This record gives sequence, structure tokens and C-alpha cells, in this order.
Amino acid sequence: MEKHKPSEQIIQDLDNMLSKLNAMEIIASNEFQKNSVQVMRSLVEGQIHSIKEFDHLKKALDLMMLQIFDVQNKVKN
Repeated sequence: MEKHKPSEQIIQDLDNMLSKLNAMEIIASNEFQKNSVQVMRSLVEGQIHSIKEFDHLKKALDLMMLQIFDVQNKVKN
């Protein structure tokens, strides 16, 4: 079973995918292809946003846990 990639690597892969989608949109020959690329771009951008928001949530949880431990130590003392 493979390990998960770090979020920075996933975002880099998704950025590369956006570049490819931009190229696909340029060479798209009809409206259907252009609309399909726009849908894929929206999905990729949403995934990048979700990964960044998840990282923010992890940081917030870490800070909250530190505060809980501080309060717990103050109550014990």
C-alpha cells in the first residue's frame, strides 16, 4: 500500500494538471471540448482549495490542542 503524498506534492501535481488543461482549452476545436475543460479546471481548482483549507484546519487543531494542554497544566498546578 502506498503512502500518501505530502500536500505540497499533491498541489504541485494539480498545478501541472491545470497547465495541461490550459493547453487543452487552447487547442479545443468545439464548444463541447471547451466546456469540458472548464468543468475539469473547476474540479482541479476546487481540489487545490480543499487541500489548502485542510492544511489550515490541521494547523488550527494543533494550536487548539496546545491551548488545551496549557489550560490542563495550569489547572493541575
